[in-house]
Amino acid sequence: MSELFGTLPDGTPVHRWTLERAGVRVRVLSYGGIVQSVRVPDRAGRAADVVLGFPDLDGYLAHPEPYLGALVGRYANRIAGARFTLDGRTYALEPNNGPNSLHGGARGFDKRVWDVTPAEHGVRLSRVSPHGEEGFPGRLEVAATYSLRADGALRIAYEAVTDAPTPVNLTNHSYFNLAGSGDTGGHELRLAASRYTSVNADLIPAGDPRDVSGTRFDFRAARKVGGGYDHNFVLDKGVTDAPVEVAELHDPASGRVLTVATTEPGLQLYTGDHLDGPFAPGDGVALETQHFPDAPNRPDFPTTVLRPGEVFRSETVYGFGVR
Repeated sequence: MSELFGTLPDGTPVHRWTLERAGVRVRVLSYGGIVQSVRVPDRAGRAADVVLGFPDLDGYLAHPEPYLGALVGRYANRIAGARFTLDGRTYALEPNNGPNSLHGGARGFDKRVWDVTPAEHGVRLSRVSPHGEEGFPGRLEVAATYSLRADGALRIAYEAVTDAPTPVNLTNHSYFNLAGSGDTGGHELRLAASRYTSVNADLIPAGDPRDVSGTRFDFRAARKVGGGYDHNFVLDKGVTDAPVEVAELHDPASGRVLTVATTEPGLQLYTGDHLDGPFAPGDGVALETQHFPDAPNRPDFPTTVLRPGEVFRSETVYGFGVR
């Protein structure tokens, strides 16, 4: 089911699609591929919205930087110096995070209107990112299918093809608050990650991934998430063909549980410490499944290069339950 959600300043309409199954209701926007809301019940059966979002299009246009619920690309996370070298050629990108490129540049996928068509128990969003968009090479045909499984889990499956070598790294940037409101510092988090990528002052990976043992980055056993995180965790499973569960977020008060399964090798934990406007720091936790930040400049990291004749595929499943 779709409805008009608003109109961009240039007159382009933005539509909202509603998906419902197994007691879960998800709303997705054609603008930015945004997951606007996810309503799920608590242990008493009371439903609440567990992702941060705005009630109207103006909110997203006025506050773009938190990337609330957005489909992020062409490259999620940061690329150092807003440049990379591929096959002997250096490409200059749009710096939009100090000297670096963040989440695809000033007008990444989160600020584009996507074509939306119905899919089984969901919707398929697609667009063509032309050669040179935000400095990235190659004409990229990209699609993301949002669907609800029989158990109410939200599945996001990405696909892309290109006519020239280019880095591709896609994610969803939803901020979860399983209580429905308030601070998430008391949420309990478990991550199947024995290493993390330490970063410099610009949040660019520095050196080799480090062992989490004995540090505040050790979430191998569930504990309160607290705050102060904007770091990539190296998932123990690596890249997989099918999604493997790598994270669990639990709100003891409501009983709600979020599980995250993915094919990706990394997960960026961001505790929303810089949220502002209508939201306060700590109001949401982002669990961004992805390849590692600055991988185009780090040949030791899992590659993000997509070449002609190949198909980029990535899948993440967000499961909802109670205990």
